Formats: sequence, structure tokens, C-alpha cells
Amino acid sequence: MNVNSKIYVAGHTGLLGSALIRVLSNKGYGNIITRSHADLDLTDRKQVENYFINEKPEFVFLAAGKVGGIISNRTYPADYLHINIAIQDNVFESSKNFGVKALVYYGSSCTYPKICEQPMKEEYWLTGALEDTSAAYAAAKIAGIIGCRSYNQQFNSTKYICLIPNSMFGPHDNFDLENAHVLSSLMKKLHDAKTAHQNEIVLWGSGSPRREFIHSEDTARASIFMVENSEKLENRHYNAGTGTDYSIKELAEIMSDVVGYKGKITWDTSKPDGTPRKLLDSSRILSLGWKPQVNFKQGLEETYVWFLHNRPGLK
Repeated sequence: MNVNSKIYVAGHTGLLGSALIRVLSNKGYGNIITRSHADLDLTDRKQVENYFINEKPEFVFLAAGKVGGIISNRTYPADYLHINIAIQDNVFESSKNFGVKALVYYGSSCTYPKICEQPMKEEYWLTGALEDTSAAYAAAKIAGIIGCRSYNQQFNSTKYICLIPNSMFGPHDNFDLENAHVLSSLMKKLHDAKTAHQNEIVLWGSGSPRREFIHSEDTARASIFMVENSEKLENRHYNAGTGTDYSIKELAEIMSDVVGYKGKITWDTSKPDGTPRKLLDSSRILSLGWKPQVNFKQGLEETYVWFLHNRPGLK
């Protein structure tokens, strides 16, 4: 991949897609193509084929898909399964058929067992039961991860690269409380509590589960690094995390400081906690020479500034 390569970023308006656009542009890649969902429905095979025939992308970053939090995953499991499988199947096939040199696909840490030895090595994948609330989404992502291996094994045309980042955050995140993940949801709740002058806020669960967070631009840099070093890669997925995790209580304390909320935080233990811990072992990608760059609190502060400037138009 060079600065003149034609690069298609699918899902360019989302959290990861927008980060890919920023990082690619900053690294000098100028031939980037995108399409909005209104102009290209990636679940429609014919539309996808026509797009690849007409545009002829050389490299694809598949950051498009349906993502959401616990409530949304429990309410719309069939949508998470169908939409994500349809998108990745169509884009995988068109990439193979129409001359794409390399494709980067993004798995999810929820494809690891709910109860898993920590930190989670790539070898622990599919060694235990999944978290029930995200099983449909995880099944779609498992299909994509196996898909990357299968296409690499059967065909020699396109290089399929699979990256599993841990929980991402950054500008263009989803702050809708029904669909947001824990970090963006917490930022929104604490901001609303501050602006409403609430003396107390009640959060779900015990606060004890631990989560690892990675800035979207670090994931974008890892993605580009993987393409640029594709000759060194094995036919497997690669974890990408920071190596540091936080309890949800610790996250709430840090986020309160970032947002400026001074009230009391209490925990509703009648609500579910989800997976006890999700910390990735990222030693494989680190050994290749990639490393995360964004300081966690600084990344949160930058994300909150973006949130403040964009909240009237947020979903």
C-alpha cells in the first residue's frame, strides 16, 4: 500500500471509520474513497458488486456494521446477526472477485469466552461459552474471523487481515443510551447528571467488571500497520489492546473528573454486570512493532470535547 493506492473505508462516518480517514490522511494516503449508507447498502450484494466493479479499490478497511450495547443486543439479536453477516459476506466476495489486494476485518473481544483466562490470548478463542447478551453479534463476528482464515486458505488473490481490538472510544462514538457501549454511555449519563445538577446518579451493576479500552485512532494505526507489514502475518486473528484495564467503578471516577460531575455515584446490583473481565493479550502485534500511542485520560478529554461540540446532532 502506497500513498497513491485506492483505499475504500467502509463505515467512514462511524467511530473507527472516521479515525481511519484521519490517520490515513495524516500519513499521506490521498486516494481514499467512501460511500454513505444512503448511496451504498452493503447488505445488498448487487450494489456491492457494482461499486467494486466501478471504483476498483485496491485496499479495503471494513469498519461498517451494526454495533450496540447490552440493551440493543438483547432487543435486536436477529438484526445484529443478519446485518453483520450480510455485510462481511458481500464485501469479502467482491474483494476476492474484483482485484482487492488486502482487506482488514474487525472482530470483537466478545467472541472470546465469557469466563476466560486473563489476559486473553488468541489461542483461547472459542474455548468456552459466549456471553449470552451478545451471542448473536458474536456469532456474526466469529463467522467473519473464520471467513478471513478460509479465504486466505482457499484463495491467493486478496490478503484478509483480521484484527480484534478491545472496546474502542473516541470522536464519532455512539452516545445514544440504548445503543452505546459502556464508556460512551457513561460519559453521556455523567454529562446529563452534571447539567441537570443531580446530586446522585445510579449506574447499572456492581461496578466490579474490568474492561480494556483503546482509542479509535490507535486501532486505525494498528490497521494500517498490519497492511504495511502483511508479509509478516500468520493466517490468524491478532489482538490489539493497550494492556491496561479498569474496573467500571474506576472508569466512573475517571470519567467524573473528565466531565466535571461532583455528585454521588451509587450502583444498582440488581442489573447485570456482563462478562467479569476482558483484557486482551496483544503480545503478537506488539512483537511486530506496533504499539498504542494515546494516553487514556487525554483520549477521554478529547472525546468529551468532541461530544460537547457535536451533541445537538448526536444519535
